[in-house]
Amino acid sequence: MNPDLRIPIGWMFSLSGFLITAYGATTSDNAVLYTKSLGMNVNLWWGLAITAFGLVVFVAGQRAQERKRQASEPQQKGSPRRR
Repeated sequence: MNPDLRIPIGWMFSLSGFLITAYGATTSDNAVLYTKSLGMNVNLWWGLAITAFGLVVFVAGQRAQERKRQASEPQQKGSPRRR
């Protein structure tokens, strides 16, 4: 079985996005930190976006692995092939 590169990349993006989100959530009351970004908590929003992207990439890799696994299994007579 060939490992899909999307799985570890998805974990990496999800983990880094989670860390950025946690930092943004813990520093949300620090107004001085967010004066350059016009008071917007950029760390929180970008952390959420990166986490969502990582999860999408990870799920895509998992689905591709499952399709490869199903395609490599021998088909039984009478059972329709799933796509």
